[in-house]
Amino acid sequence: MIDPYFQLILLRCGVAAIMAVSLNLINGFTGQFSLGHAGFMAIGAYVSAAVSVFLAPHAGEFVTQVWFLIALLSGGIAAGLMGLLVGLPTLRLRGDYLAIATLGFAVIIRVVILNLDVVGGARGMTDIPELSNGYWIFGTLAITVWIINNLVYSIKGYALTAISEDEIATASIGISTTKYKVMAFVVGAFFAGIGGGLYAHLESYLNTNSFTFLRSFEFVAMVVLGGMGSITGSIVAAFILTILPEALRGFDQYRMIIYSLMLIVLMLTRPTGIFGRRELWRWNRGKT
Repeated sequence: MIDPYFQLILLRCGVAAIMAVSLNLINGFTGQFSLGHAGFMAIGAYVSAAVSVFLAPHAGEFVTQVWFLIALLSGGIAAGLMGLLVGLPTLRLRGDYLAIATLGFAVIIRVVILNLDVVGGARGMTDIPELSNGYWIFGTLAITVWIINNLVYSIKGYALTAISEDEIATASIGISTTKYKVMAFVVGAFFAGIGGGLYAHLESYLNTNSFTFLRSFEFVAMVVLGGMGSITGSIVAAFILTILPEALRGFDQYRMIIYSLMLIVLMLTRPTGIFGRRELWRWNRGKT
């Protein structure tokens, strides 16, 4: 029997992996620089929690699970639609300008939620049913990996890779770079919303402090550490960066110093990330 605390950490790793893989589609495969992933996670978390708390009937186990699926999809769709609304104007920007715009979006979302009394406002949202378990979280992670892997290794995915390599040259051959960037943004936001819904039903309590800039930065760190353009790397880095702070908890005040130094050393020794652009299931192909 797995210790309940360790089980909780593993489930948090699964949620973090979903967030990292979805962000890698935007930052890694498409070559954009988004700092707004925590905002999409917040939208998915609060929308799915609201569906579960205010709409879902108190019925049998099967009905509860069906409504949980509806809640997750609602959160994902809401985040995806917001990704479309944010992506259309902002993805004409590049580099630092895009990062600032997406960061501003995440801050605005947090402030709006903070002032919505219907979802608890500054007090936070409570009484969210604890429905997220290993089957839901790791099953969703598997689906996320499968969909994004199929996308990035399709014709559309090659267009995304071309944009990340040279956006101007890609546009010059007739490829609509804005269309493909918005597509990646919407898909990434959708899965971030799903991840937020799973997070809400794992912790059973939501507060806007869980969706600050630091949370977005954590997801960016996972993508960079694992390897920009590597789904496998994002998953491995998500587990490392979620487990490591807990493993160092015994060092008390030195915990974050050790954590930061380990990240610096790792990035100095592996500047392209742990996996670079390779995938575990394409490793031999990458060597040839």
